[in-house]
Amino acid sequence: MPYLKREAPIPEPTDCKILTAALELFVNNGFHNVSVHEIQKQANVSIGSIYKHFGGKEGIAKALYKHILNEMDELVDDVIKEHQSPTKQCEEIIRLLCGYTETHYDIMAFIFHAKHTEFVPDEPLICNTIPFIKIRDIVKAGMKNGEFRKIDSWVAASTIFGGVIRMIQLRLDNMIEEPLPTYFETLIDASLNGVLTNNKTEVDNKITAVS
Repeated sequence: MPYLKREAPIPEPTDCKILTAALELFVNNGFHNVSVHEIQKQANVSIGSIYKHFGGKEGIAKALYKHILNEMDELVDDVIKEHQSPTKQCEEIIRLLCGYTETHYDIMAFIFHAKHTEFVPDEPLICNTIPFIKIRDIVKAGMKNGEFRKIDSWVAASTIFGGVIRMIQLRLDNMIEEPLPTYFETLIDASLNGVLTNNKTEVDNKITAVS
């Protein structure tokens, strides 16, 4: 099963095998170039089990889309629980995205490289799904408490996360040879300098005092 933070159960259930196989094939070959029989062969399951669990290739794609978004949602929730400051939350999300690009290539490629509207046209655009709405809410919280400049939230979110998303895409395309964590400090500096206010130190001190 394509998990970010958990290990797949052993033995892996049939539906998990199917999603794992489909993810690899969709990422490497493209949704339209993959057949149900190829998924069946890769997953080492019966054709009947695919139709029983998902109803076909489109059903697999929709289930995979929802599963991976749920993984991303859990990642964001964990960061929010661990860090109080929106600045620290943004830094940690960027750090995790850099790391997972190296360790979970298929998942990151599916999130940031696939053209989702081609195979899940009835689902919302990925930028308007729950985990990415939560990320924008983090940015809005930073503007509200004075850590970030009060500008349009789309502009602020794009300034903070646009660079790392583009770096992920370049790394997935093998245009960047070095592992993304190598660029973490530079990415943080470039991403946050455009939105941080002069009040950040004062805000950090208040958060520390409350903790």
